[in-house]
Amino acid sequence: MEIFRKKLTSVDFDRGLELPPRSNLEPLQHVQGTIELPTIVESAAGDRLPDPVKIHCSTRRGSLVFKSGWYDIARNVGLKSGDTVIFYQEVNGGAQFKLKVRNDR
Repeated sequence: MEIFRKKLTSVDFDRGLELPPRSNLEPLQHVQGTIELPTIVESAAGDRLPDPVKIHCSTRRGSLVFKSGWYDIARNVGLKSGDTVIFYQEVNGGAQFKLKVRNDR
């Protein structure tokens, strides 16, 4: 189930990844304050980072924002403005969050 899809801008690297207004927040309704979301990161080619990354998700001005963990992903995967990320949840025997990266440059 896709939660959101976003084309990245420089703000996403400076202040954290703010989830778009039209995000499907149903899987994240339990977020109050800050939580960690263990996330598998996958490139458009299907390559994965070796270990899940814990993304810290918190609220800012009523919006959900990815902070710690997100910065590690952006650096390790080499994300830039103009790339697209797709954050989704697979529910097959256990809930699992995934972040798929597309380099649209």
